[in-house]
Amino acid sequence: MTAVSLVVTVIVFVCLMAGAVGGMWLRVALPQHHLGSDSTDVIKLATGLMGTLAALVLSLLISSANSTHNAVESEYQQGLADIVRLNGNLADYGKETDEIRAQLRHAVAGSFQAIWPSEDFGPPEPAGAAIEKAIREIEKQILALAPESRAQTWFQTRALANLATVAQIRWVFVGQMRSHALPTLVLVVLILWTTAIFVSFGLLTKRNPTVFVSLTIAAAAVAGAIFLILELDNPFRGLIQISSAPAHMALALLGQ
Repeated sequence: MTAVSLVVTVIVFVCLMAGAVGGMWLRVALPQHHLGSDSTDVIKLATGLMGTLAALVLSLLISSANSTHNAVESEYQQGLADIVRLNGNLADYGKETDEIRAQLRHAVAGSFQAIWPSEDFGPPEPAGAAIEKAIREIEKQILALAPESRAQTWFQTRALANLATVAQIRWVFVGQMRSHALPTLVLVVLILWTTAIFVSFGLLTKRNPTVFVSLTIAAAAVAGAIFLILELDNPFRGLIQISSAPAHMALALLGQ
């Protein structure tokens, strides 16, 4: 994901700088009466309007992406807690659940391997549909248990509740990893808006090193905002990804 984010960020930066340079070229090419006080006032008003719209959209997108990132991280932590509790309830039920716990560990390891393919979560496990099939099989085996006491009945009930929560959270992960907080159309519109703004910047200023450096910093800031949105869009990839350390700890607990 980071590679894609960097490519998009570079494209945004290049478009903005090209707009600024194009505006400077237009300043030289246009007849002088096109840059009179009345014309520049209108250009400034239009630039201010587009700048306000672009800033509003960028701030909303960053806030939305950050909220989604935090929500997924919270669901992730809750899912790990339920997995550990499910394993504990099965262990407390008795030795009859040893095979179910082994299947649970294989299914969980497969999920972690799908989320963090470059990390070591043990031998390769089935992923995708195979994990869903394993979860359904575990549910059937828990339902097939024959409790001999009230305590075992309670642990069976709690295990089923934990498993239902784990399955629900897994679908949240799957849906989130396939969604995107920044649709392509929104990105294109943002690039057009900000490029037009930088064209007006170049149009209203004379070329000199100070102006060029200022516009470069501004373009880098806008491109950086796009980069943050793209990185926050996928919590399990990139530079701002959710830590896999709790997942390793949970898997270690399942092996006990």
